[in-house]
Amino acid sequence: MQAWQAGAHPRSAPGLADLPFALGVASGTPSHQGVVLWTRLAVVDPLDPRVHTVRWELAEDEGFQRIVQRGQTETQQALGHAVHVELQGLPADRWFHYRFMVGDAVSPVGRTRTLPAPDSPAGRLRLAFASCQRWEHGYYAAWRHAAAQSLDLVVFLGDYIYEYASPRSGLAPQAATPIHRVHELRRAVSLADYRDRYALHKSDPDLQAAHAACPWLLTWDDHEVENDYAGLQGREGASAEFMAQRAAAYQAFYENMPLPASVLVQGLQGLNQADALRLYQRHAFGRLARFHVLDDRQYRAVQACRNPSESSAGTVRPSRCAELRDPSRSLLGAAQEQWLAQGLAQDSRPGGPRWTVLAQQTLFSPRHYGGASAAAQADEPTPTDPWDGYPGARQRLLHSLQATPPRNTVLIGGDIHQNYVCRVHADPDRPDSPVLASEFCGTSISSHSGATLERAQALQKNNPHVLLANPEQRGYALVELNPQRWQTTLMAVDQPGRADSALRPLARFVVEDGRAGPQRES
Repeated sequence: MQAWQAGAHPRSAPGLADLPFALGVASGTPSHQGVVLWTRLAVVDPLDPRVHTVRWELAEDEGFQRIVQRGQTETQQALGHAVHVELQGLPADRWFHYRFMVGDAVSPVGRTRTLPAPDSPAGRLRLAFASCQRWEHGYYAAWRHAAAQSLDLVVFLGDYIYEYASPRSGLAPQAATPIHRVHELRRAVSLADYRDRYALHKSDPDLQAAHAACPWLLTWDDHEVENDYAGLQGREGASAEFMAQRAAAYQAFYENMPLPASVLVQGLQGLNQADALRLYQRHAFGRLARFHVLDDRQYRAVQACRNPSESSAGTVRPSRCAELRDPSRSLLGAAQEQWLAQGLAQDSRPGGPRWTVLAQQTLFSPRHYGGASAAAQADEPTPTDPWDGYPGARQRLLHSLQATPPRNTVLIGGDIHQNYVCRVHADPDRPDSPVLASEFCGTSISSHSGATLERAQALQKNNPHVLLANPEQRGYALVELNPQRWQTTLMAVDQPGRADSALRPLARFVVEDGRAGPQRES
């Protein structure tokens, strides 16, 4: 079992650790003419106010003989010595190499790309989507394999970090939940805590390799702040404390991700306000695909019938929770719902994208645990944190998909640490209603599930729209798409407790152009 401790690097130059680029490099938020390059310097004293000049280079070749752009920037202690270089004016649909330098130190080389121009036909796209990488629950073998897949993009769907301290039971070999590595960090509540937590996760070489391999599109989920948090929350007796924690978590997220400064809608001083980080956005990969990246945490209504004294929303029975059926409750918030509806309507017009992708956090399709009959479903226990807890919001999105249907709609999600493949019906409770879209909800990189295969198989049997339900594997989803078809391969790690674990395909599904709903491929 491996332990990790913050601040373990020895001093090399004034203020900097021996390995100033120990947290790796990354790129993200690509467009057809630009991309954001990221790194964060490892410093000896996080409170040291001195600035550091970081030089950067972008080249056509890995040897940096054909430089495209170069420049320099100064880090700030106020931003955790993070570097965000926002490049513009680049040619579309091109690969590049980049690196950073400070003093005599040179960073690892990253590889990034621009997207095809919006009017380009763009014949193919290869991407991975993933989520949920709790440090203690396993190694990041999935990322090692993903980095070798020659990907165009990674789409990360949340829970990049977990705020918890390492469980005490992790040291006990008889623990019911295996703990494969531990750390010495306390539960994250302050900016320093969250910075240390990102440094922990980013110290993993396999995660660094995945970041360096290609650009990422990013959103977040709850554990970037705390388990099951909901919007501004405003919990009685803890509101000011929670808002300070949320602001710290939001700042650390921005510092550690390849995001443009424009996501800081109100600047650093506005991080304790509503709409503090604007993460929902669209990205067009030519005319082949358009991604609508969603944020289902920052604007949502508090979970229905939630007890403010409990840390988890849990489940409720509809007969005991009238709030659950309140049609005004939203998972995305009114403004984001309207933005998404407008985007779907745009995608449905002539000349719109071949594939419309909703990149969001969790499982969209309903899960009925009480059986397939309406009577069994009427008062079954309902989880209140995912889309099941916001049926009015789900129905509004289904209405948008039916009123102005894009050519092909695919939802991708994570959060639940289980693989699900589903048909998305116009009426989620009627399997004979029209199929509007396809859904792939991926398992976790490392986080445990807690569900059993027997329960998942029973659920699949009682829910005709669920084509696959499997909680046992860790891994990611590999997607290959062209104008004729979308193919998802669910990739499973053999041994989550080993950094050198092998990886294998668990299942493969395709969606054909013009035919909504996944089909299993043998």
